[in-house]
Order: sequence, then C-alpha cells, then structure tokens
Amino acid sequence: MSVLTTTADAVSSAIDDGDTVYLAGFTHLIPFASGHEMIRAGLRDLHLVRATPDLVYDQLVAAGCASKVTFSWAGNPGVGSLQAFRRAVEDGVPNEIEIEEYSHYGLTARLAAGARALPFMPVRTYAGSDLPAHNDNIRRVEDPFGGGELHAVPPLTPDVAVVRAQRADENGNAHLWGISGEIADAAMAAETVVLSVEELVDESVIRSDPNRTTLTNRDVDYVVEEPYGSHPSYAQGYYDRDNDAYLEWAEASASHESVEAWLDEWVYGVDSRREYLERLGADRLLDLQPSTAYTTPANMGRYR
Repeated sequence: MSVLTTTADAVSSAIDDGDTVYLAGFTHLIPFASGHEMIRAGLRDLHLVRATPDLVYDQLVAAGCASKVTFSWAGNPGVGSLQAFRRAVEDGVPNEIEIEEYSHYGLTARLAAGARALPFMPVRTYAGSDLPAHNDNIRRVEDPFGGGELHAVPPLTPDVAVVRAQRADENGNAHLWGISGEIADAAMAAETVVLSVEELVDESVIRSDPNRTTLTNRDVDYVVEEPYGSHPSYAQGYYDRDNDAYLEWAEASASHESVEAWLDEWVYGVDSRREYLERLGADRLLDLQPSTAYTTPANMGRYR
C-alpha cells in the first residue's frame, strides 16, 4: 500500500509537541527540508536527538522548537560553533534547553540497542573519558564473561525518526548509498518513520539492485519525494555539499536578531521546499551538480 504524502502533511501527521525526534543522516542525506517544515509548523517542547547536530538543529533551536537536545559533538562542520545552540545553552535565548551529551559511538550504540530491542549496549570507548561523570545514562558495568569493567548505554527509541535516502518506490522501499551513518538504526528504533527521498522510482528499479535496499516498507510510515531536501548538505550522486551555505550560516547566526531575519527569509518566508529552491536560484543548484556519474551498473541477473 502506498504511504506517499508531502513533507508538510508528514510533519503535521507524525510529529506532535513534546515528541522525541531524531533527524538522521551523517554528513549527507540530512533532512533539512523536514526540519524547516517543523519550524514552519510551530512545533514546541521537542526533544531533539542527533549525532552531530549541525545547522538543521541550530535552526530548530533558534526557532524555539526544542526544550532538550541529546547529541554527540555539536558544531558547524568545518566552520566553528553552533552559535544559536550556544546561546540557548548559555543564555536561555530564545528559551532554555537541557542537553545530554555522548560520544558518536555512545549515541549510535543507543540507537543500535533500540533497533534491536536490547536493554542496553556495552561500549568500551568511555575509558578515560569524563562524560560518564556528567551523564547518568552512561554507567559502569562488569563484563559477565570476565573482560573487566566497561560502560553501558540505554536503548534509544525516538517517537519519530526522519530519514533520507536517494530513491524509493511509493511504498517506502528505499535505495541508499554513500555514507549510511545511523539511518537504518534510527528507522528501526523509532516508533514512527518519515522517509524523504530525492526521487520516486518504479518498484522494478528497487528490485533491480537489492543490495542497496537499506529500508523496506515494513520500516516506513510516510514517504515524501523532496528533491534537494538535504541542501545545504549533500546527497551522494545527486548534488554536492553547499559549502558557502555553511559559511553564510556562521554570519547569519552571529546574533539572535540576525537568525530571526534568516528564518524569516528562508523558512517562514517560503511556503515549501520548491519556493526555497527558487530563491536559491538555478545557477547555485547547477554548481552543486556532481562532476562524475554513477558507477557502472552491476548485472544482478534475473530477479525472480
């Protein structure tokens, strides 16, 4: 059965005030379009969770959508700090937020435990770290097989995960390639999953390359076709990272007033992702086109 809808309808149907929401994607396939729709929807009191909360979470925090952020490393990649995030933590602007910090592996281990219905996940990477002293969810445990002391983290099961992939059929069977990050675990750990893709394709395309089928319709509740839905991050094979946008955000986020002006222009001032792209302009989008084509297709033989 088709679960095809729009970004606006998926956000309004799937996400409520107070929900725990995970926006997945590591360096690429970050769901910026969905994040902007969450801002336009006026969502509040969200518990935002993400490994590497980059610009999309800075924007959600600046818009007053969050009351808590659980994360591993926060920054504007290659540029500097998340300035809106820092203002919320340090000065309570636009509102106070609670934070809960992990290492990358610690947070993704929580997702892995949630995806597998495990009560906890053991990790060794907190040896010598001071994070356990500041986070009650990182606990010392004893290896029952005699390996000594290590740490454990609890499962993470978000109310909603928003994930992206390059392409899917209308039922939610999705092809993903490049850096897969935590996308599959986020989808399998969450109660409700919104899948946003660069393009919809026929089921026969998905069946032609089963090795790329990372998500199936059993994992997905909503499917959205949203070209350039990850801009300014990238979607491997479709468009490159817009490095200028990350530099521009550093300037725009320097003060709460300048952030509000940016949100007014790029989020509140457009009704949809299409209007956002029109405002960016064709020349800028063309500059992001990848210089190399897809790799040579593999012959998988006849599918039965």
